[in-house]
Amino acid sequence: MFTKILIANRGEIACRVAATARRMGIRTVAVYSEADAGSKHVAVCDEAVAIGPAAAKESYLRGEKIIEVALATGAQAIHPGYGFLSENAEFAEACARAGLVFIGPPGSSMRAMGSKSAAKQLMEGANVPLVPGYHGENQDPEFLRQQADRIGYPVLLKASAGGGGKGMRVVERSEDFVAALGSCKREAISSFGDDKVLVEKYLTRPRHIEIQVFADTLGNCVYLHERDCSVQRRHQKVLEEAPAPGMTLDRRAAMGEAAVNAARAVGYVGAGTVEFIANQDGSFYFMEMNTRLQVEHPVTEMITGTDLVEWQLRVAAGQPLPKKQSELAIHGHAIEARIYAENPEKGFLPSIGTLRHMDTPAAVNFELGGVAGATGTEPAAVRIDSGVREGDAISPFYDPMIAKLIVWGVDRTQALARLSQALAEFQIVGLATNIAFLKRLVEGEAFSTADLDTGLIERNGATLFPPSKAASPGALALAAVALIEAEKRQSAGASANAADPWGQAQGWRLNGDYRRVLSFGDEYAATLPGGAYQVGVVYHPQGWELEIDGLKQPLTVSGHDGATLSVRLGEQSMHGAVRRDGDLFHVFTNGEHHTLAYNDPMAHAGEAEAAGGRLTAPMPGKVVAVMVEGGQTVKKGEALVIMEAMKMEHTIAAPSDGLVEEVLYAVGDQVADGAPLLAFKAA
Repeated sequence: MFTKILIANRGEIACRVAATARRMGIRTVAVYSEADAGSKHVAVCDEAVAIGPAAAKESYLRGEKIIEVALATGAQAIHPGYGFLSENAEFAEACARAGLVFIGPPGSSMRAMGSKSAAKQLMEGANVPLVPGYHGENQDPEFLRQQADRIGYPVLLKASAGGGGKGMRVVERSEDFVAALGSCKREAISSFGDDKVLVEKYLTRPRHIEIQVFADTLGNCVYLHERDCSVQRRHQKVLEEAPAPGMTLDRRAAMGEAAVNAARAVGYVGAGTVEFIANQDGSFYFMEMNTRLQVEHPVTEMITGTDLVEWQLRVAAGQPLPKKQSELAIHGHAIEARIYAENPEKGFLPSIGTLRHMDTPAAVNFELGGVAGATGTEPAAVRIDSGVREGDAISPFYDPMIAKLIVWGVDRTQALARLSQALAEFQIVGLATNIAFLKRLVEGEAFSTADLDTGLIERNGATLFPPSKAASPGALALAAVALIEAEKRQSAGASANAADPWGQAQGWRLNGDYRRVLSFGDEYAATLPGGAYQVGVVYHPQGWELEIDGLKQPLTVSGHDGATLSVRLGEQSMHGAVRRDGDLFHVFTNGEHHTLAYNDPMAHAGEAEAAGGRLTAPMPGKVVAVMVEGGQTVKKGEALVIMEAMKMEHTIAAPSDGLVEEVLYAVGDQVADGAPLLAFKAA
């Protein structure tokens, strides 16, 4: 067995490989780009070596540099993870020439499966079912149209060297074929430098089912059953589960045997995935083979009691497969959801930023175990594989995956319930995520009833992408309480005498009650009169009263532990967590995440008065700093005056570029609510 390996990847897969290697007593070497110098995978490996700038082509795709680092650090093998160089035949062969073991299939297997057209010809010879189509060399447009007419419409035109949905066209009629072919070829040559296409029967409502295969160097090959990866957006997987719903024993055996035949046909070694497209009637056809470990491999591990990375390391070291086919039974049901930094409502655009807060559901990280059967126990109910930590940045250079959330249950019903609950507990602040979308998807009728096909998301767009809705009274109440409690803590800390009522932001008044209005905004609130939610707060000697949507109800705080709050509004009890990020209040309650922007009247003081030339005090207070003088030009957002009110400082900023004509108060002056602080002329 190896004593040291180099991991030629980053993120969660690098952390995953490092965890398994550690349990096996194998030391690990990480490589990292400049952008990843402080990343998690660098921290969890025994050694780490910088290999270049942030751009992947200058770091993680520099095969010669990675081999150089492996040799210099004494590594005996290189694990490529997935992505980057994991399916690069030249890199695998370069490793062998350097005396290093490439933990993956031989370069010849990668080349054989690298071309969709050539792979399908190989599969035809291995008796692997193929979608009716033409995969030959003749690219004459009229000949291809005749093939399409023979196959029967609709047909799918697909770039032979393609992937990721590029160079693909669905053709419904013979008269549309030539124009579609021209468009397909232009996109193929632009994307892949090769305009060769194949023509296949287009299946309506197909499912995407893949088989995990594993082969060793001794001639053994097994399949570890199937995964259903039908739920996709833009030809990229969103949810994966194992086993596939509705799979019969006969169909599983047939697909497994076909996958093993495919692997044997190309002399495969290591972990691989044979992907099939399946009809609703149970028929299935070979689509392609991924010659690497897949992102969704944890669901297979959870139901089979295996550690597939350990298998990779053992097979690469020349050992036989740890289990025989007869020993690979299915235990329970597992589902994986990919947590991404992206905005589903904006076409799944990646979101860039810092993970200011990340609170994951109660789970077992892979570093701690939790694979079914690994210790003679059931797997963890919830498992998280992640390559980032709170405080890390999601950069524009790499895939925006935050974590893989994997759940296990004795059956699909229990697994679904656990996934829904885990998504409800997953809290992220700092950037947009797909968590709310995933929760709607998992709880939607189509997925929960296993009405699966690759068009599920598009077909259910109305329910998966609903219009924005109003924040609940509970969410508004929790945000209001979090704000008021923060003011109380801040004022108490600033007061020299904790018993002094004048030094406490408790809303105490000598005569009568104090009432204020808190203003919060979100996308829905922008459509309301005034463009915000108005939450009235009345401070009574005996407690608070909240007014939301014209309804006044007594409010009591029954629990407050850091960000976690328990409140009672009228007769309703509410629980949740509130995380503040500047003026944004992130409220997590009832399985939902509300982002509410607090409209701080002090922070935005004077903006409305800019047109009139004067910035005014939004409430009584004292001037503690004057940052400008008369005749000074300023830029928008520049600090002008700092006031102190309720034992807190508030900065009055310039509402636009302009000229300070006159400063009307000095440091130490007390000013009344609405008093003009300075004369200002907008540029």
